Amino acid sequence: MPDIHAAHLDELSPRALLGILAVRQAVFVVEQNCVYPDIDANDAEPETLHLWIEDSDGRVLSTLRLLLDSDGAHRIGRVATRAAARGQGYSGVLLRRAIELAGPPIVLSAQAYLIDWYARFGFEVCGERWIEDGIEHAPMRLDVRA
Repeated sequence: MPDIHAAHLDELSPRALLGILAVRQAVFVVEQNCVYPDIDANDAEPETLHLWIEDSDGRVLSTLRLLLDSDGAHRIGRVATRAAARGQGYSGVLLRRAIELAGPPIVLSAQAYLIDWYARFGFEVCGERWIEDGIEHAPMRLDVRA
């Protein structure tokens, strides 16, 4: 099992932060062709925890962030893995760790093609789907540990 790193923004090394942002940019902005401000104020919130996995050279392979919503529920977002590192289970390892750290209830906005994948971890669709940046999304929620 790969080492899972977790840190708040002020605890991140510049190299780790750059790696996390590079993975998110490669996946969401370049690969999915979504021009939007990926870096936002949520990254710097005191409760936001960044989780990531590195290769042996310290290169970030996979990442996600764990936020605290205003209603007290935790939110998982920005789940991304470098294209060359997919199929290794990294996102699943990070998701399981985020669930352990936060505990239910946890919410997320899933790209529709990943609904079944999130369901394997106990998440259920909890509302209407919508289109964002040309990609169908659905709200999902985990109310009990899977």
